[in-house]
Amino acid sequence: MTGSKMLKVTGILMIIFGSIALIGSFITMASISVLGALGASTGLLWISAILSLVGTVAEFVAGILGVVNWNKPDKAGVCIAFGVVIAVLTVASFIFSMIAYSESFGFMTIISLFSGLVLPVLYLIGANNNKKQA
Repeated sequence: MTGSKMLKVTGILMIIFGSIALIGSFITMASISVLGALGASTGLLWISAILSLVGTVAEFVAGILGVVNWNKPDKAGVCIAFGVVIAVLTVASFIFSMIAYSESFGFMTIISLFSGLVLPVLYLIGANNNKKQA
């Protein structure tokens, strides 16, 4: 698959998964609000939810940029930047989860990290190949 097609396909997937994750982020925030109203400590939960929301919005925007700019090699730099931001946020979220929930850290957490990086890495590969086509 050429870089431009890979960028377009991963961009579409990022829009789809970003939309689903955005709905999930709002549900999570509503749930945290309920927990807070019930007297539970929600500080770490809010940090996690905000980090998730930022990553979700970045993924959604990156998807749109990938679809809009899939055939514009001169715009590949913007797509690469967003891909890096998403990958960094995924790793940051993983590290935060390790710190906050160290007792539940295990094999599935590692799988979650790698599965969370698959789409951003493919997006970065497509954007980089698209840039090389210029």
